[in-house]
Amino acid sequence: MSFLDSYFNSDENLPIENHNIDEEILRVKEIVEQGNIYSVIESIEEALQICIENDRYEDGLFLSNKLLDVFPYNSEYWLKKGVMLNGLYRFEEAMECYNKSLSLNPCDSETLIDKAAAEENLGLFEQAQDSLESVLKNDPNNDEAMFSLGLILQHQENFGGAVKYFKKAVEINPQYSEAFYELGYSFENLELFEDALGAYNKYIEIEPYNANGYYNRGIVFVKLNLLEKAVDSYELAISLKSDFSSAYFNKGNALADLGKLQQAIEAFKEAFIIDSTDEACCFNIGNIYEELGDIANAIKYYTDAININNEYYEAYLSRGFCYDSIGKFHLALKDFNHAISLSQDCAEAWYAKADLEYSLGQLQEAVDSYTSALKLEPENFQVWFNLAETYFEMGDWLEAMNAYNQCLSLNPHDAASHYGKAKVNFIISRPKEAIECLKSAFSIDPSMRSEFAQEYPEIRSSKLFKKLLGEY
Repeated sequence: MSFLDSYFNSDENLPIENHNIDEEILRVKEIVEQGNIYSVIESIEEALQICIENDRYEDGLFLSNKLLDVFPYNSEYWLKKGVMLNGLYRFEEAMECYNKSLSLNPCDSETLIDKAAAEENLGLFEQAQDSLESVLKNDPNNDEAMFSLGLILQHQENFGGAVKYFKKAVEINPQYSEAFYELGYSFENLELFEDALGAYNKYIEIEPYNANGYYNRGIVFVKLNLLEKAVDSYELAISLKSDFSSAYFNKGNALADLGKLQQAIEAFKEAFIIDSTDEACCFNIGNIYEELGDIANAIKYYTDAININNEYYEAYLSRGFCYDSIGKFHLALKDFNHAISLSQDCAEAWYAKADLEYSLGQLQEAVDSYTSALKLEPENFQVWFNLAETYFEMGDWLEAMNAYNQCLSLNPHDAASHYGKAKVNFIISRPKEAIECLKSAFSIDPSMRSEFAQEYPEIRSSKLFKKLLGEY
């Protein structure tokens, strides 16, 4: 017995959604193509609705066109055709259908709401809002129009305005789960996290089997620093959707923040099993192994991340630090250079490269790299200090003095910078200035006296020097 036979049989009047959708739509299309439209109108309409509910827009467009060939003045069929075209991203054609439907039924709320969706997709935000306001003039308690207005404002990042309409929608319809969901999202973007949590909890009350509600609630728990609750919420999302890779990933981040590093690794590995193209999973696993001191595994996972995305400069940088830590300096330098080639504005890569070049005795290259880092972070004290020390070792006394001065402009109470200036002043025969710098260094950090005594024993033992320092 075919579907259409059973549809008209009172003993077996099964709804279409209980049948295999592909099979039933095909059967309806075959009968329509045979020209038997009049005898099965209700079945075609039901199949059309099934197409809408299951995103079968091409099939729905075929069916709506066939209906309009026979009933060209039916506003409902023009509306349905508009829905199909909108689903196929043919927004301008959809608009023509909505306008045709409205010419036949000017105040139809459903058509105006769908027309607003097409207008928004075309970037016609004011027109979309006007369409929805028209609905509310005739039907001030239309919760769907309120919801759609909220979405339009949300998409324009007017989250405060969106909240107003979503609140109205749930006041009209306290079971409007989608409005609570979007209300939570809007509150989240306004950084009103307690309000967002309340909205997501309400959504979960209405939709207890929707994984996205628990997932978004988990994100809010993280922002409230309620990490254990976040983990629980992500686990509930996973229990409802076992292939929810983002929930595993965020669970891994929360576990890592809780210091549960092995559990975090397992969560990231689960996420990677589901989505083997997500290089961030490998990168995060590498980070944890590096924190655990397991450099071999850290390098392995950073390498896996790079194999997935060979432009992942953070992975090159992190792997470079690992190579540096185990003495594989040339591999580290290669990674730092690669990171810089991918992201010229990464100051961290520049000064990591510079520190390594300094360690390798490549002093001029280190100066160039420190200088590049300072162009990006001109107030980075540590880079200025390392640059000063490099210039000092190169014997470029004036540049070293300038760099130490920059350090002291950023941190006037840094004993090491005062001491560095003192050494330069001794070398360029400015003993008075050198003594003043030493006084400053010793007053800030008395332990520097012993360092000075070791470096300059002949000066330290001089009675004149002691007198100048005020030790007599």
